[in-house]
Amino acid sequence: MSARLPLFLRGLRRLQPPPGSPLRLRAPCRASSSGGGGGCGGGEGLLEQRRLRDSQVGSSRGQGSQAPPARDSIVREVIQNSKEVLNLLQEKNPTFKPVLAIIQAGDDNLMQEINQNLAEEAGLNITHICLPPDSSEAEIIDEILKINEDTKVHGLALQISENSFSNKVLNALKPEKDVDGVTDINLGRLVRGDAHECYISPVARAVIALLEKSGVNLDGKKILVIGAHGSLEAALQCLFQRRGSMTMSSQWETPQLQSKLHEADIVVLGSPKPEEIPLSWIQPGTTVLNCSHDFLSGKLGGGSLGVHLNGLIAENDVSLLAAALRIQNMVSSGRRWLREQQHARWRLHCLKLQPLSPVPSDLEISRAQTPKAVDVLAKEIGLLADEIEIYGKSKAKVRLSLLERLKDQADGKYVLVAGITPTPLGEGKSTVTVGLVQAMTAHLNINSFACLRQPSQGPTFGVKGGAAGGGYAQVIPMEEFNLHLTGDIHAITAANNLLAAAIDTRILHENTQTDKALYNRLVPSVNGVREFSSIQLARLKKLGINKTDPNALTEEEMGKFARLDIDPSTITWQRVLDTNDRFLRKITIGQAPTEKGYSRQAQFDIAVASEIMAVLALTDSLADMKERLGRMVVASDKNGQPVTAEDLGVTGALTVLMKDAIKPNLMQTLEGTPVFVHAGPFANIAHGNSSVLADKIALKLVGQEGFVVTEAGFGADIGMEKFFNIKCRASGLVPNAVVLVATVRALKMHGGGPSVTAGVPLKKEYTEENIQLVADGCCNLQKQIQIAQLFGVPVIVALNVFKTDTRAEIDLVCELAKRAGAFDAVPCYHWSVGGKGSVQLARAVRDAANKGSRFRFLYDVQLPIVEKIRTIAQAVYGAKDIELSPEAQSKINRYTQQLIQPPRPK
Repeated sequence: MSARLPLFLRGLRRLQPPPGSPLRLRAPCRASSSGGGGGCGGGEGLLEQRRLRDSQVGSSRGQGSQAPPARDSIVREVIQNSKEVLNLLQEKNPTFKPVLAIIQAGDDNLMQEINQNLAEEAGLNITHICLPPDSSEAEIIDEILKINEDTKVHGLALQISENSFSNKVLNALKPEKDVDGVTDINLGRLVRGDAHECYISPVARAVIALLEKSGVNLDGKKILVIGAHGSLEAALQCLFQRRGSMTMSSQWETPQLQSKLHEADIVVLGSPKPEEIPLSWIQPGTTVLNCSHDFLSGKLGGGSLGVHLNGLIAENDVSLLAAALRIQNMVSSGRRWLREQQHARWRLHCLKLQPLSPVPSDLEISRAQTPKAVDVLAKEIGLLADEIEIYGKSKAKVRLSLLERLKDQADGKYVLVAGITPTPLGEGKSTVTVGLVQAMTAHLNINSFACLRQPSQGPTFGVKGGAAGGGYAQVIPMEEFNLHLTGDIHAITAANNLLAAAIDTRILHENTQTDKALYNRLVPSVNGVREFSSIQLARLKKLGINKTDPNALTEEEMGKFARLDIDPSTITWQRVLDTNDRFLRKITIGQAPTEKGYSRQAQFDIAVASEIMAVLALTDSLADMKERLGRMVVASDKNGQPVTAEDLGVTGALTVLMKDAIKPNLMQTLEGTPVFVHAGPFANIAHGNSSVLADKIALKLVGQEGFVVTEAGFGADIGMEKFFNIKCRASGLVPNAVVLVATVRALKMHGGGPSVTAGVPLKKEYTEENIQLVADGCCNLQKQIQIAQLFGVPVIVALNVFKTDTRAEIDLVCELAKRAGAFDAVPCYHWSVGGKGSVQLARAVRDAANKGSRFRFLYDVQLPIVEKIRTIAQAVYGAKDIELSPEAQSKINRYTQQLIQPPRPK
């Protein structure tokens, strides 16, 4: 493969010559075809050659002949206009500076210098990628693809030989960066008449502009375009025809060329004139324009045309004006890019539902609906192409760069879906969440996003089943949602178990090696050089050892550095598996001979119980996640001090394993509305909510008038309380309303009905009307409403209606809920008919959220651990007081003592 010059960004000088003065072009630097660098030379000859031809043409016209338009004045007008537009854009976006990338295969340094100077004067940055003249198609395409993915570049121009302009090369360009208008998409839009939506060839525009500036009336004129190919020929024909001209195209070798030249009023040369074509074929007075610049050789084509002609000759004017118009296209590209960065109302194409009765199984419903391609959905909700990573056809990850792009966008309304105390069968929080956003977006035309927790494989294959919702209110495809998704839980499993392995391995090595051997293992000599890693330097600082040379430590310091002295009885970090496997709940590890007698009792938890899942759910950036992972306490040492993941030196490894899992997963509902699925700890083992990042990104995407509906695990007394006190405290987000999900079935159970057991048919109390059981059970609903009111947030009760519920039972629940202080109480039928069945709920949520909340936390985060527990027990659960077991008190004492230690240096 041929060597090439590396991509480089040239330094800029702002040129401000007096109005009307000619542009001063610096002597160009010629790119070396060997790729070894560039030297200066050849530029003055090209400039002088141009001046000489200009003077020859001017003197040949004689007195009374038409003078060419003032090239510099036209160019300066275009550049000045571009500069003014760019200044206006930068007033509102001070950090914005468009970048034009030019891929050049060859050594045409005159054009390089023209582009550079005009870009400087307009205020643009320019990046030149210099390739050898013999670069292959594949090498050129490779560079194009790199520029396509570079979000800092807003326009791309190709300065390559005509032979290199293949379809593959041209259509490798992203149409939105194609400032030369050479791609099929831009040409198609031009031909169709959508000139305001495309980029038009600067060369073709320059030809038209020069003719019109010189006073030529194009209406009815016969135009002959000779030797032009591809996009230039198409653009010229289209632009001339729009101005009423009759256009002919011809190649130089056409037999009828002489007769066509005699007929033409205007001749446009698209490639150099062969020597065998005599000038006498062109009629006196014919206007001739030469746009045949040979980009590869660096020569200006066309020779000394028409010295005897009376018409306009502009063989050099076209190139310079085209360069200026390319800059103008660049500014337009930057303006479009900025517009795309701003939030816009969604143009969502919702999917139609045709509900059946009786309602089929969830799986049948899911498979009967064809989801939109996820890249189409992403575009509809305002995501840019480089902000998503597609996994198959129906799911994608969203990059966190979106938060930076939309940082100035106001957030939408924030709604939490919680529930009353559920039966083992679940009461449908996910179903209500999905039904609510389907109603808002598909039926009320309100931007809305559902943020759901990722289901664990344990419940999915257990009694409870998946978590995609149900009936006609679910996330599709159901199998994709419930199984694997994009591998986030697998990443958590891998990271968790890596840390677990590191703990036991460290204990083994410390038990079987001397301080010196252990130190040499931790800080090995690589090619004769020993260095501390950044994480090791942080540990040294934590230990109070202010040395950076590994060879400078004393034996005592080596031992202090190398030994963590983990107390095995205090290890809190367990291995995890995303499967219900009861035989792993208590195990003995270290039985192999290689473990040298070191064994201990351990256990496996379910993967979503890992603290890494909680970290994923609460983090707001990759850097924040790395810091949180490093702070995780896995055990105590024999002096009672905490041992962290960073002490074990695995923080970087954990972050690498989690680098993709941090990105929220985009899916859709049955009606084609967007859903984020991200994180999923259970509320009984963690805070029980989806990720902060998913909520934050969704709040930006929906816009100020939109809604983000997120769910919490278990009942309002556990999942909602943790959402407010933990998640909202970590995120800084303020909820606008709470939707409290209830069912007649659950209320009957709380009212004294028989036990509800998964897998066992329901007793008649649950399938027949029983007003008394419902009334008695509403005390649970009333308490959950009161809990929500503790936080100052309006509550809407969503009664998830089952087919066995009667009208009297439904009316009673709604009435008692309103008496208990609910903003509203609404029966919901989304399970049987989709979003249409939750329109009343959607309107109630909108009204409550617009009313405003007086949100407050339940406790001060600085309170002692015991006081936090007491506050929650009394305010939420109605306890008179709390009583701590000796084991609980011992752990609280240890954690409190560790909390008041001096903060670990970063």
